[in-house]
Amino acid sequence: MTVSTQDTQGTRGTRETAGAPETVGAREFAALQARVGVLADRADITGLIDRYLLGLDTVPADGGRFDDAWARSLFTPDVRIVSPVGVHEGIDGLAESEQATLAKFERTQHMGANYMIGLDGDRATVRWNALMTHVHLASTHEARGTGPGDHFTVGGTFTGEAVRTPEGWRFRHLDIRAVWVNGQGPLVLTPKAEETLRSL
Repeated sequence: MTVSTQDTQGTRGTRETAGAPETVGAREFAALQARVGVLADRADITGLIDRYLLGLDTVPADGGRFDDAWARSLFTPDVRIVSPVGVHEGIDGLAESEQATLAKFERTQHMGANYMIGLDGDRATVRWNALMTHVHLASTHEARGTGPGDHFTVGGTFTGEAVRTPEGWRFRHLDIRAVWVNGQGPLVLTPKAEETLRSL
């Protein structure tokens, strides 16, 4: 079969084709739909992770406070979070707990990488690496005799589970582990945080 073509100079020509395009079969279309669904879910879960990490830095930096709307945009009502500072179960009080943790620092920066997402229908396992930098409060500098900008850095991992809800993907479980630290932590530590620092 011969079809008309046109090059970039506007000259018309012809090229040979093997035949008319074949119609995509039902099986191929279903496979394509499934693949697009997987890619969309992965993109949504990646977005969930990024919104969580960015929110940890931008909410207090903008003079705001963590609230129930923030918590419900990221977590299920039965969420369980295990972190170096303690364990929190259920969404009630989660915003206040996060506020108390980050209020120990002037500002923070949480960076995530190496996202591994294992999809299984309406649930997914998640894992990523994180570099978390915490700049100390002026009161901490004064108490320790350190200069402005003195900070506490943690390299760690996040593992957990996300589930699909009517409002989109949400975390149902997160396990946050410190792999290494550099610098001193805040002046006041929880018992679990003290234990974590001693173990590293």
